Amino acid sequence: MYILSYQIIISISWKIIIMYMNLRNLTLYLESTIPSYLTARPSRDLIVAAHQQITYEWWQQVRPNFDIYISEAVLDEISAGDSDAASRRLAIVKDIPILALSEEVESLAIEYQKELGLPYSAQLDVVHLACAVVYELDYLLTWNCKHIANGVIIQRLNNVNTTLGRKTPVIITPEEILEMPEGGK
Repeated sequence: MYILSYQIIISISWKIIIMYMNLRNLTLYLESTIPSYLTARPSRDLIVAAHQQITYEWWQQVRPNFDIYISEAVLDEISAGDSDAASRRLAIVKDIPILALSEEVESLAIEYQKELGLPYSAQLDVVHLACAVVYELDYLLTWNCKHIANGVIIQRLNNVNTTLGRKTPVIITPEEILEMPEGGK
């Protein structure tokens, strides 16, 4: 009798958790390449132009499915360069909540820098990874396929996070997320 009652309670509990997961928006860390592609002048390079169009489609069609966050590192990156371009990038993210670069984020970024085999020039990339992991976000959206959305780097990141007992977010490009059923929902 008691075993059956516990099984029913567990079954109902899982159904409630699944319903909650389906109701809440998934969380997404918006890495700095996204506002850059979104606000840049159309490129003559066909691949970059396609990435710009895909980014725009993601922004218009799929973005509402997510609770989006950026970090102070994103603000630092998109503030750099041409002042007009920087203003456009900053304007596009002005209403997005900003995650602090806490001591925990900085410490994890240092660990990633050592363990992922990335060059010193990729310091901000490991900060983006650390932010998404520390704040336990569901996704990290990027066009940076050299240092972030890279199969080898993702595998190394998974290994490090498994050792540390941390969850790795789904690291994905706008193109991949557009191809997902219901835009990742």
